[in-house]
Amino acid sequence: MAKGPWLTIIGFGEDGLDGLPAASLDALKCAEIVMGPVRHLSLLGDVPQQTIDWPVPFSDGLEILRSLRGRRVVVLASGDPFWYGAGSVLARDFDPIEWVALPGLSCFSIAAARLGWPLDTTPCLGLHAAPLSRLRPYLARGTRLMVTLRDGAAVDDLHAYLTQLGFGDSILHVMEALAGPRERISKFKADEAPNTDFAHPVCVAIDVQGAGESLPKTSGRSDAWFAHDGQITKRPVRALTLSALAPRHGEHLWDIGGGSGSIAIEWLLADPSLHATCIEADPARANRITKNAVGLGVDRLRLAIGVAPKVLDDLEHPDVVFVGGGLSNEMLAYLTTLRPGTRIVANAVTLEAEALLASAQAIHGGDLLRIELAQNAPLGRKRGWKSSYPIVQWSVTL
Repeated sequence: MAKGPWLTIIGFGEDGLDGLPAASLDALKCAEIVMGPVRHLSLLGDVPQQTIDWPVPFSDGLEILRSLRGRRVVVLASGDPFWYGAGSVLARDFDPIEWVALPGLSCFSIAAARLGWPLDTTPCLGLHAAPLSRLRPYLARGTRLMVTLRDGAAVDDLHAYLTQLGFGDSILHVMEALAGPRERISKFKADEAPNTDFAHPVCVAIDVQGAGESLPKTSGRSDAWFAHDGQITKRPVRALTLSALAPRHGEHLWDIGGGSGSIAIEWLLADPSLHATCIEADPARANRITKNAVGLGVDRLRLAIGVAPKVLDDLEHPDVVFVGGGLSNEMLAYLTTLRPGTRIVANAVTLEAEALLASAQAIHGGDLLRIELAQNAPLGRKRGWKSSYPIVQWSVTL
């Protein structure tokens, strides 16, 4: 096997060889084999190197690439391979001493240059292999976004999605084959999209406008955002619970007794680095949790269908645990054996569950908080306070 890097990842654009810097051209000349998407290989023209089409699914290409270890291989990747590109997958799959990367301009950089939009304040999303619902947390009047789409047909899906949510006044800049001879930029309102075909690759800049409802940025969002059958941690209690859970960068949450998934979903909305697994025994509720998560842009929520603590052994270890249902001595005994530093927050409504939390707090420490809420309601011809059931919350760091 050759010493040092045998694999070069080259950022390749729609202008083909004309847009490559000298270092990338030299790497191509020295290569024995060039792998890449059919579209990119076609832009190379006639080359002496052996070429291999990168197959679908993408993982099949990794198997081929592993079999070429030790030969001089170039992989062509769109634009900047490390911005929603193949570079991060290749870097994860191969040792750092095996590869070197020569990035090109990302489509977002080119789009920003065409429109004069500052990249440092413009969210950029890769939706070429992700659902459009990931846009949902960003949709607010006056926001500017840039997204990649899987193909030209997805432009129709995008303007239909925006219009359905009340953002049909949004201005779309549809940019095809940026920086190449086929480059074309079309501008129109989402609800007035022209009846035309768009060619892959497509990047769309969105100036969000319209009367659609924006998703609040803080926890304790209205219950109306979540489909539920009554089994939901209500808004004020959810806000207090998320405060107690205190999400921190990269942490993983177990939400036991997911109900509607509102706790796990708000946890994920707090930061894109966060992870969560919902544990729910009822299949109908589990299905509803998935729909809520996808609809609110956090399709990364994982789901475990079953009864805790039986299903917990097979899950990735948590940093934080929330117990919103199914509280029992067995569950508390299991949770208190988790690794030191794990944070646990449990809510109880019944006297029996309160007694369990009081006993756990006496043994393991932590804080007990009693939450009593009341809302105004009709009282004859006047109004009075209607109290909700009090909630006792135990929070502890093991």
